[in-house]
Amino acid sequence: MTINKGLKSLVESSPNFSNQALENAINDIKSIDNDDGYLFILSQFTMDTAIHDNTVLSQTQKNDALETLYNAQPHLQIGRYLSDVIRHTNTILDGTIVALVDPDQNVSADYLEILQTVHSIQDTIPELYGVPASEKSRSVNDHMGSLNNIFSETEDSSKPVFTRLKETLQLIENKSRTTTLLAIGTAAVAYSNYQVRTFLTTITDDSTDYQTSLDNRINTAAGNMANLNTQITNALGADVISELQAIREEINTQVNLENSNLSGIRTYVETLSDNQAFVSCLDNPDLRKVMLNTAQNTNWRTYFNDYETNKALLNPIYTTDTDSDKSALIDQVLKDSGLPDVTDPTDLEAVAEKAKKDDRINTRNYDRFTVEIQITKSCEQLGLVTANRSIIDQSTRLLSNMNQNDRDKIVLSLDLNEDVDTLS
Repeated sequence: MTINKGLKSLVESSPNFSNQALENAINDIKSIDNDDGYLFILSQFTMDTAIHDNTVLSQTQKNDALETLYNAQPHLQIGRYLSDVIRHTNTILDGTIVALVDPDQNVSADYLEILQTVHSIQDTIPELYGVPASEKSRSVNDHMGSLNNIFSETEDSSKPVFTRLKETLQLIENKSRTTTLLAIGTAAVAYSNYQVRTFLTTITDDSTDYQTSLDNRINTAAGNMANLNTQITNALGADVISELQAIREEINTQVNLENSNLSGIRTYVETLSDNQAFVSCLDNPDLRKVMLNTAQNTNWRTYFNDYETNKALLNPIYTTDTDSDKSALIDQVLKDSGLPDVTDPTDLEAVAEKAKKDDRINTRNYDRFTVEIQITKSCEQLGLVTANRSIIDQSTRLLSNMNQNDRDKIVLSLDLNEDVDTLS
């Protein structure tokens, strides 16, 4: 239901969706670096931007430079992977992350389509699979958690990944001020990054033979990163490096998941929608027969073949929310069915008459026997002891067995209904 209060003001303005919250969180991490030579983060951001934005380098040259840098201690390439996160979220906001269904038609996506599609997935997966969308790695955050502050917030007492990153970088920055070799290592990285950036400003469209000079600077920057990794380990221990590796892995895993989910989201939702449509045709027996005769997948054929049988087992009166409801439900169904219909074992005629209705007992020619013999023969067929038992004792045992059988039938119907109504 739509809330009217504030709605008019809402629709008369633009939401101005952006990734500003993410950028603010990343700026908070960058703020640790005072650009005073004791850290290397700001120089990474500016170098990464300079490579991406350069108008002279070909895309292949850019990719080669970026990969050379990234492969050199990727857990220390913080400016690179955080810039990648920002670029990634921009593709969500402008819809370019979604693969085109038909490139010839240039059917592009937009943010609204992504929101609506993710919303429909949250409803469709539970309907088709019987589990929350999160169990299929299709929750809202599995599609756009990077925009939803997943790196800055947690649902438990654990520290968010950005908090952990900032604390780790602060630790390195503090240690750099008291450890000469570490300070030299961070300064060397910052300076070599600066050299790459300034060199890029010198090349122009008519520049020639700059590849070797560029490669030398890129390789120097990569080599300085390897040295910095060693100095951080020596000054702070391997655990700091392990934490930086874990942080990068966590961020990249989230981004990769979003990329995977969103790039093919149209195809995924189309498959869900098609399956819903096929199922909607099953109530028509003629259509069901056509699908049975044309489907080649065993799972589909089994579902079609068993459809009528399973449908007959469905009974809403047997539907319960919890196991604790079952006993009360059984009692209620027995009562509604008029059971137990016989309660007095001394009423031999009533007990014998109930035995004639029990499908476990062969009552052929029973009318030729007395009531007492009918009860004895019924006990024998059900495996109840009759030797040295009075007729009243036999009747009591027989009636108890038949009343329990009535209850067991209801339990079976309840279990069958539950089995048929459980997604599998």
